[in-house]
Amino acid sequence: MRLRANLPVWLIGGMAATLLLLNACTNDLKKIQEISAKIVNSPVDTTQQVDIIYSDSAKVKARVISPLLLEFNTDNPYTLMPKGVKIIFYDKDLQETGTIVADTAYQYTNTKIIELRKNVVVKNLKGDTFKSDELKWDRLNKKITSNKPIDIFMANGNVGHGTSMETNEQFNPLTVQNQTGLIYVSPNFGQ
Repeated sequence: MRLRANLPVWLIGGMAATLLLLNACTNDLKKIQEISAKIVNSPVDTTQQVDIIYSDSAKVKARVISPLLLEFNTDNPYTLMPKGVKIIFYDKDLQETGTIVADTAYQYTNTKIIELRKNVVVKNLKGDTFKSDELKWDRLNKKITSNKPIDIFMANGNVGHGTSMETNEQFNPLTVQNQTGLIYVSPNFGQ
């Protein structure tokens, strides 16, 4: 015995639409799972109003201040300070030796390197100012370097430009590659 159903056309169309919707829900579920996976891989920790002290042998070396710190737990873990950063360096007597400010900073946990990017401004104790788009602070080797063009404004009025620089955490001595600039010479020079 064979049953034959005479279904109205509107019902057949409705069942087709339902099947399409169910199929669309399956695709949406996949998208939700993808988005969920991205959220799981997003910052593990978000900290506001950060104030970090770096020390060596129980002596304060530097202080890092930032309004926001995002910590990423990846194969190469790092933190991002996307809303600006200020680093203050200290000598053995806790006297300030210089500062660095930048729009963005990346701190790589494994290598102990902090990369400062965009509008990087370094000031030392003498009042000299150095500006660049990128600077790296290697905490293990106690070096500060830049492979980007750098502008130098000395407290005595000298102005210089260079293609790269290297210094230590006390900003002395400073080595600048391919330096050009204007140098003030005393009227008594050579007398």
